Amino acid sequence: MLATTYRRPRTMRIAHVAEPEIEHPNDAIVRVTRSCICGSDIHIYNGLVPDTRVGSIIGHEFTGVVEEVGPSVRNLKVGDRVLVPFNIFCGSCFFCQKELYGNCHNVNSEASAMGGFYGYTHTAGGYDGGQAEYVRVPFADVGPTVIPDDIHIEDAVLLTDAFPTGYQAAEMGDIREGDTVVVFGAGPVGLFAAKSAWFFGAGRVIVVDCEDYRLEFAKKFAHCETVNFREIDDMATHLKKMTDWLGADVCIDAVGCDASGSAFHTFTGKMALMQAGSPIALHWAINSVRKGGRISIVGVYGPTFNMIPIGNAVNKGLTLRMNQASVKRHLPRLIEHIRAGHISPRDIITHRIPLEDVADAYDIFVNKRDNCIKPVLIPPSAYGAV
Repeated sequence: MLATTYRRPRTMRIAHVAEPEIEHPNDAIVRVTRSCICGSDIHIYNGLVPDTRVGSIIGHEFTGVVEEVGPSVRNLKVGDRVLVPFNIFCGSCFFCQKELYGNCHNVNSEASAMGGFYGYTHTAGGYDGGQAEYVRVPFADVGPTVIPDDIHIEDAVLLTDAFPTGYQAAEMGDIREGDTVVVFGAGPVGLFAAKSAWFFGAGRVIVVDCEDYRLEFAKKFAHCETVNFREIDDMATHLKKMTDWLGADVCIDAVGCDASGSAFHTFTGKMALMQAGSPIALHWAINSVRKGGRISIVGVYGPTFNMIPIGNAVNKGLTLRMNQASVKRHLPRLIEHIRAGHISPRDIITHRIPLEDVADAYDIFVNKRDNCIKPVLIPPSAYGAV
């Protein structure tokens, strides 16, 4: 089969690899119909995620059709159309029982902090990913969700990560009626966080980015105000000036370790690798939010340390919440929002690219060519699939 494989930093290639097989009675084999390149895949692409091994199959956002099930699988059958959350989880451990599916205790022997994710290096368990024609899906009775007949396949693929992550970013901000919310990053997750902030009662939403085309898209998609940080001398001062010198009620970091905006953090975090990526968005969040405010972090950072102003957070009395999204927990509510017409997730898709051209797809997405917001990959066997 065809699959996207990591070769070295800044190089992803399509390769012919062996098709996956049932390895455990509760496995399923899924034929992929849609997969996405995620902003967090860029961290892998840029060499910022530890233990990324040559030949690893990348990708954690995908939908598909069940081709085969193990003898213990009861909730799926061959032919089901499914969306597969990026979290791999057992459904029965202490953390799964608390619906912390991104922290499952039984799926990642490589780490004590994070659970297992598809196609996200060996720090996330070493599972093969979904930018491929077929995927082995462990714990198939608890992870995959059958796609309702009235949900478009391209809405479904965005329910595997990007939309739930943005929604959880807003939820973790504990947004209250009338709050001012600042979202750092106008990528797909930031766009969904900004849109979701309104669902929780925000009175004002501001999105910060450096790409004018992304900011224009944010205005239309999320009906928000925008700030281009390239035009700002001091982010904290600027945002406080916009908020009666108090600061925002909630700041959301939807960027993570690939953030631009600081030469110092770019050098120490992305070039010299002296810290786990560039935390400038988190600096801006801590310094821009009001005293007693809330910060929500869904941008990806590495497992080593970052230089952040934790003393400022302590002295301002801030609440910081962060985690990988528990996709399965959010799906019923997010499907309701789609059905009610509150949001059409697929509106953020700007590029539909054959899987065979994945190297070009990464180049377009990483380098923000052709006004790219979100690229979707289509395997050869899935042309015309709905």
